[in-house]
Amino acid sequence: MLLNKVNLEEKLSEMVREKDQTMFLNELYQILEQDAKSREEIADNLKEKDTSLTNSFNLDLLQTNRIYHVDQIKKICVDYRLRFLPSNYFKGEIPAEAIAEIKRIETTHDTELKGFRILAPSKLFKLEDKDDPIMFAPIGNNYFYLIHKWGNDLHPLRKWLMWPFKNIINLTCLVVALSYLIALSIPDGLFSKNSTSAQFFIIFFFMFKCSAAVVIFYGFALGKNFSNAIWNSKYFNS
Repeated sequence: MLLNKVNLEEKLSEMVREKDQTMFLNELYQILEQDAKSREEIADNLKEKDTSLTNSFNLDLLQTNRIYHVDQIKKICVDYRLRFLPSNYFKGEIPAEAIAEIKRIETTHDTELKGFRILAPSKLFKLEDKDDPIMFAPIGNNYFYLIHKWGNDLHPLRKWLMWPFKNIINLTCLVVALSYLIALSIPDGLFSKNSTSAQFFIIFFFMFKCSAAVVIFYGFALGKNFSNAIWNSKYFNS
């Protein structure tokens, strides 16, 4: 039986390949372990209560179209009845894409981001849903940097549906308009043979009182408030 001769050059090459592969795998494991640790730290920062008002961004690397002043955010909150609260109050699930974006920004800016804020409907700070949260990080001087947006877009009519809840003037206008329409819908001669302006005014006033009573009862019973008062409130009964 003939045995194949040993080629020393091939043996040396195999040893080098095995060593390189082992080193490569070890380096890969280290990278993956560091990446997992980094993601865990980011997740912990999102869950912890943090009142940081600024982050050490490299201003030359910021995208200006993602920088917002708190007044701009407040207007969106009031118009669409949203809340702008620290991320530790958020009860929904933070997607992996948001974590990855935070990690990318931290690497690019060579910093650790803290003080995250989330812009979302009130219910997302109590239970899970599929609306559209937006995550921000503070830059300083009441400016915030948009980190990531996920979920679905808001309903196109949400701004108009939430218009009555912006302030007491809007709500009063809605109650007056509804009372007027209800008064108009009442048939002539229902209460007397001859319909007069005075009779219409009395009916309208009665409808206004009834509608206002329902609205006030609903507001007080559920502890509701107007959008311009709750946009950054952390309390449930707002």
